[in-house]
This record gives sequence, structure tokens and C-alpha cells, in this order.
Amino acid sequence: MVTIQRTELKEGIQAAIEKAKKNSASILVSEVQKIDSCSPLSFFAAGKEKYGGKRFFWKHPSQERYMIGLGICKEIASDQATDRFFHVEKEWGQFIDQAIIFDDVHVQGTGPTAFGGFSFDPDKEKTMLWSKFSSSLFHIPRFMLSIMEGQTYLTTNVVCKEEHDATFYTAVENERQELLAGARKHFMFDPISLVDQLEVKPDAWKQSVTQVVEGLKKGPLKKVVLARELRLVFNRKIQIEPVLDRLLNEQKNSYVFALESEGDCFIGASPERLVKKDQDQVFSTCLAGSIARGKNEAEDEQLGHSLLTDDKNLIEHQYVVDMIKEAMEDTCSKVTLPSKPQLLKLKHIQHLYTPVIGKADEHTSLLSLVEKLHPTPALGGLPKMPAVAKIREVEELDRGFFAGPIGWLDYKGNGEFAVAIRSGLIQGNEASIFAGCGLVEDSIAETEYEETNIKFKPMLSALGGIKS
Repeated sequence: MVTIQRTELKEGIQAAIEKAKKNSASILVSEVQKIDSCSPLSFFAAGKEKYGGKRFFWKHPSQERYMIGLGICKEIASDQATDRFFHVEKEWGQFIDQAIIFDDVHVQGTGPTAFGGFSFDPDKEKTMLWSKFSSSLFHIPRFMLSIMEGQTYLTTNVVCKEEHDATFYTAVENERQELLAGARKHFMFDPISLVDQLEVKPDAWKQSVTQVVEGLKKGPLKKVVLARELRLVFNRKIQIEPVLDRLLNEQKNSYVFALESEGDCFIGASPERLVKKDQDQVFSTCLAGSIARGKNEAEDEQLGHSLLTDDKNLIEHQYVVDMIKEAMEDTCSKVTLPSKPQLLKLKHIQHLYTPVIGKADEHTSLLSLVEKLHPTPALGGLPKMPAVAKIREVEELDRGFFAGPIGWLDYKGNGEFAVAIRSGLIQGNEASIFAGCGLVEDSIAETEYEETNIKFKPMLSALGGIKS
């Protein structure tokens, strides 16, 4: 049973309509309520009929933090390449500046919250593959379910205009009750079957790897990350809910995310945090260097040990550590990190991992940190801008949101972004999944190709393309 304990929304809407008339402007009203427990997947599924194409899903690796948004009360979208982080931050700030907010719980991940992300490279020529996604895209949901440390909250966001009247509250309340009633239902989805699996120009990709590696031996670039695409075709339309369900079960230590836009859905399970901001505390993650999981405990331990002692992977990892540490020191004080990487073991792959913690300066915003850190050498290369330019030149793939920052920010300036890897774009009965690998001067094309095959596995499994 999902019940509303109390509501201040009615008086908030009345006040906002008067404010809208006075200022000739639209006014956001946001209300946070503690509610009975609710399944995050059931809530997401309950919004399918009415809000399909306008939903998002976010799960933190802790298993105790979920955010699910339905509907859009405000969209922040732009294809401009310059100052795109500042543009989003400015428009978000203007939107919440005049807002009427009822928030007695003061829990991060509740209240007015923008969820979305940025494309990897806004200067890359856009293709039809990503036509439904702007290079910067954020949704402020109409309804948001937040599960934080065992407690469940519902945020209701409505935009009031001067032409609204007293009947507007009744319509919103009816909509909310209908949604909560639907969230109690159990949803079933028909299984789908993979009918075709198409590698997109694998030989050309290997040739690009060889070309880039030769350049690394001669030029100033130290590392370049190249990605490739696998296109999957199924016998019927792909349902987002069972894909999320498999990701939640198979990738428990990852950020699980989904962002719908005009019928397409970008979805994945990333093991890599880009940055989290909790008041003045900042957390980032260095994740680079990878190897497969073993078939048994002994083999897995041996593979992990070889990763921890492999010079190529250690050098690649250190590039990321050095860059993130430098970026954090520019905006933070008391930056701390361990001296050696450790292993992060996931279902299909294990990585070298180093956490970084800092204390943000007073005027450092979350999106300014995102801008400074993206892309890390794990997703772009080193030096940053020349590596991105090289990717733009030789990579035939339109990455879109793949390897870009995806996450959320709240009205208090807190939030968290992951690096959108181990991900795919669902379009009707087809999906593109993406994987990349870091190239250094001793990289071998065939070895890198096999590494991408390992990195395809989480999304292949979640989509039902392979047995987990």
C-alpha cells in the first residue's frame, strides 16, 4: 500500500498561481512527502502508459539509493558546444530561483532534481543514431520516487501558470493517486529473442587502432581511447523494464541508469563514478585497466594478480589518477587517495580502481567539477583535448551519450554523475551497445578488439543476447 501522509501541494499551487499572475512567469511548486515503501521497478513500469518516453531510472551501487522520474515538468536541452555546462547550470538555477518548495525531510535525492547528461563530444558531427538526444539533456520530473537508506519519498513537481485556476490542484492530485495505485500492480513482460547481431565495421576499427598506435609511438599523445558499436536486432520491441531488472540483478556494484527521450532509451550499468558532491565533500573515482573474470576462484585470483602487476594497465591507470588528482587539486583542498590501486570485481570484468576524495572550495559547483573532469583519460585519452580531437578524427562511431557524464543535481547543489559506459541505446526492436579501450604505444589491435568483446557482455546479457 502506497499512501500519502500529508500534503501542502494545494496551498502551494494557489500561491504559485498568484505569483505567476503577478510576475507573468511560470512558477515551480515542489512537494516532498515520505510514503510507504514502493518497488522502484513497479513505479517505473506504472508510468509507462502515460509517461513512456519521459522517464528516468537511477540506482546507486550501494543498493540503498534509487531515483525514478516520471513525466517532464521542465526540460533543459541544448546542442550548443561551448559553455554547455554553464548553460545547464544557469537555466537550472533560474528555474528553481522562484520556486515554492515544501521539503521537510531534507534528504539528498529528493525535492526539485534535474536528471540527465551530456554527450561525449559536442563537436563531433551528430548522426541519426542520436537524433532524439540533445548534446545536453536534463529532465525535471513531474513525479519522482526516491529510496534513500531504506526510506521512501515522493517528490511532486508542477509548473503553475497565470491561466491556471483552483481545478489545477484537483487534476494533479488525481494524477498522483492514479500513479500510486498503479505502482502497486505487478507487471509482466513477454520475452524477446535476438535475431541478428551486427558488428559495425570491425576491420576498419582494428585498422584505426593500428593507425593510432603508430601515431602514439611518434607523437605527443600518450593515450587515445577508441570505441566501437554492436547493433542488435530482436524479434519484437525491447521493453525497458526487464532490461533494467537484469542489470539490477547482474551488475549490483554499478550505477544502473536509464534516460528516455522521444521514444529512444539510453541505458546502462556503469562501474565508474565521475564525481559526487555532498555539500563541500567531493568524491571521484579512477577506473582504468581491465581484465576478464576467471571461470573459478583460483583463475579469478590469478587474473586479478596479473592485472595488478601488468605494466601496461598500471601505466594506463596512473594516467587517470594523475589527471583526476590534478583536476581535484585545482578546485579542492585536502585531496586524499591511496598510493596503489585495488581491484573492482564485477560480473564479467575486473578493473584497477583508485578512489579520490577532496573538500570543495566555496564557489565550486557540481557541474563545474563535471566539466573539469570530463573526459578522464579512461574515456578520452591524454593529453585531454588533443586526444578528443584524435577520436573525432578517426572514430567513425557517433558516441552520443556513451562515455559522457550522466547523473543528477538537486536544488541545493548536491548530486552525482557517473561515466556512461557499459551502456546502450534502445530504439524499438533494435539496440546499439558500445565499448571502448585505451590505446597506448604497445597496444595490439586484436587484443584491444577482444577487450571490447568483454566490455560488451554486461549489456548483451541484460538485453538477453547471451546467457548470464
